Amino acid sequence: MRPSRLVPPLCAAVLLAGCGGATTSVPTGPTGPTGPTGPTGPTGPTGPTGPAAQLLCAGTAPGLPSHLAVGYAAGDPGDPPASAAGGFDLRYQYLAGVLAPDAACLAPGRAKAEGCGTEWWGTWQWDQEPPGQFVTGFAAATGAAGLRPMVTYYLLLPAAQQRLGIAEGTQEVTVAARDRAFMAAYLADFRFFLQRLGSTPAIVHVEPDFWGYAQHAARAAGVDAHGLPAEVPLANPTDCAAAEPSIAGLGRCLVSMARTYAPGALVSLHGSPWASGFDCVGNARASLDVAAEARKTADFLVAAGGDCADLVVVDLSDRDAGWYQTQGRDSWLDAGDAALPSFTQAFTWSRALADRAGRRVLWWQLPVGNMALANTCGAWQDNKLDYFFDHPDRVAASGAAGMAFGSGATCQTSPSSDGGHLWARAAALAAAGGQPLGP
Repeated sequence: MRPSRLVPPLCAAVLLAGCGGATTSVPTGPTGPTGPTGPTGPTGPTGPTGPAAQLLCAGTAPGLPSHLAVGYAAGDPGDPPASAAGGFDLRYQYLAGVLAPDAACLAPGRAKAEGCGTEWWGTWQWDQEPPGQFVTGFAAATGAAGLRPMVTYYLLLPAAQQRLGIAEGTQEVTVAARDRAFMAAYLADFRFFLQRLGSTPAIVHVEPDFWGYAQHAARAAGVDAHGLPAEVPLANPTDCAAAEPSIAGLGRCLVSMARTYAPGALVSLHGSPWASGFDCVGNARASLDVAAEARKTADFLVAAGGDCADLVVVDLSDRDAGWYQTQGRDSWLDAGDAALPSFTQAFTWSRALADRAGRRVLWWQLPVGNMALANTCGAWQDNKLDYFFDHPDRVAASGAAGMAFGSGATCQTSPSSDGGHLWARAAALAAAGGQPLGP
């Protein structure tokens, strides 16, 4: 989006924090002048456990295929239906925009979305259907086609812009995440989203960019994710009373909520290649140790709950290189890997991130452009898609579980505007037997 060792699990302390229950004892009998101490009375019953007294870490969702998964973005009106997507394993959908305008829109059993506006994702279907039916329908249709539905939940920034007037960047962390009323509404919305997914096998991708900005804020303050305050337990005592009031607590709260309400979903935070303060994809300086920068980001994500997640979703660019070129920005990667920035550099970064975090990465929102296009709206040139399909072995060796292609903005090349190129490349890879995963 914007510009090796397995880390030991850190969940145990969080799992035990805040557990309810107290033990009482009958007083010890009196001691005689010279005699032995009297017997201790029986222990009283343990007190009741409070709500969400422990956070869930490990998941039970089915894993991704044993080959390199291939995915594409849904949402373009011209996209073929999921049933026509031969050669693909997953299909992803953005949820972005405002939060529910009224808590009543989240009420269980509400029959109609009517009265809940049109901007909230819960109303992205006919208003005579229940709120959130858009997500339920997307997941059902994608699953029926034999694909894994993936949802990118990207609401914190746009919702905080609307409610709090913040700017994109560290204010998402230092302002929005510290506002109790906002976070209460945000976490209630996230719960509602997860309930719409239910037990469907899926992937939940939580807040691209946010974790990168959080790492920026932590670096500026000289702390890690535990040292960044956030309203979590008081904003959502129903699910996260045991969470610490920090960004680390927020990440663990979000993962735990997914384990509770969407147990069929794999969960991922997001690893931004610029999170450490250097753009490890676009870097042109040979002196930068991108593997070291990747380990910094992995350490931050692990502290923020990434050790309880299943994957780390990562990205290369949110726009086609041809489009960026018209804006005066060079986002091309050297396909010959002779000069920086290169694909080798990007894969070095992702491999180090995966090794340090102990989780495979999922390359996401890869630009769909190809070199046969005319560099016009919806048909921009780029070399990233063809490089990934020309070198699936290198993609797998980058620590990847899969690669998913789609545009990050309007007017970018999409699966329905690229002349069928993505469809043809995916079908050819599948016909060749697919690409086994790397170590």
